[in-house]
Amino acid sequence: MSKEYKFVNQTSFYRGKVRDVYGFGDHLLMITSDRISAFDVVLPRLIPFKGQVLNQIAFHFLNATRDIVPNWLISTPDANASYGIKCEPIPIEMVIRNYMVGHLWREYSSGKRIVCGVKLPDGLVENQVLPSPIITPTTKAHEGHDQDISLDEIVKQNIVSQELLDQLVEKTHLLFKRGQEMALDKKLILVDTKYEFGLYKNSIMLMDEIHTPDSSRYFYLEPYEDLFSKGLPQKQLSKEFVREWLIKNNFQGKEGQQIPVLTDEFVQEISERYILLFTEITGLAFQKEDQKDIHNRIFNNVNLFFSHAQ
Repeated sequence: MSKEYKFVNQTSFYRGKVRDVYGFGDHLLMITSDRISAFDVVLPRLIPFKGQVLNQIAFHFLNATRDIVPNWLISTPDANASYGIKCEPIPIEMVIRNYMVGHLWREYSSGKRIVCGVKLPDGLVENQVLPSPIITPTTKAHEGHDQDISLDEIVKQNIVSQELLDQLVEKTHLLFKRGQEMALDKKLILVDTKYEFGLYKNSIMLMDEIHTPDSSRYFYLEPYEDLFSKGLPQKQLSKEFVREWLIKNNFQGKEGQQIPVLTDEFVQEISERYILLFTEITGLAFQKEDQKDIHNRIFNNVNLFFSHAQ
């Protein structure tokens, strides 16, 4: 699903790793494709229904967090499409973590004890809960890898002011707390996630997706303590299993590495895991949209939305 559409009154187009963004003056149409990325590299196979899963999970959580911070979303014209307000992006990702896992664990296990300016004690082990959530921001790269950065360095580099950063930190903690509460309600643990913010009329606005498997990591609540006490891998819902498969096949997005071939069976497994994640996280049944002519479906539904919106 890499088709570029041409819409009436369209003013711009930008292709991200997973989303295609169409500008309409001070509004945006974001189409979530079935592309999948890992280690900041777009993999060569499409994952059926992945775009629909991400778009509908984002819709679910954006609507559930509007009381904490306004967000960009106005409507979802298609299962893979969202329409909303164009913000001025703040070029950092607010990554918040509550467990020693993923990138944080990889950095720590390599010997680092300071990550993004956050000091970590010796003796931590994989999947261990931290005393309290920590924020480990990254710079937002248009191409290549996002880079870790500390909160202090964000201000020193004049990326944002201290006043604005303080607000972003507060909103990040509040959103994460809400996400954790919603996860616990479904017997899940929201392990870590990231938020992207922008400015609209000089006010902070939440952008993009939130609490989806592409931006977040979930553990199952019930077996967590037992698995952790035994030093076993956690049962989780996230994209981490794709990263782990790539690592086992000698790929971490580093220069000179070849992307391994994704078999039909593995592509199907990824698709099924994404659909499972949707139902587990939201508690809703997943209704598969017709994918036989997905390009025309999206194009027609979006145009129908625009015709009614005029």
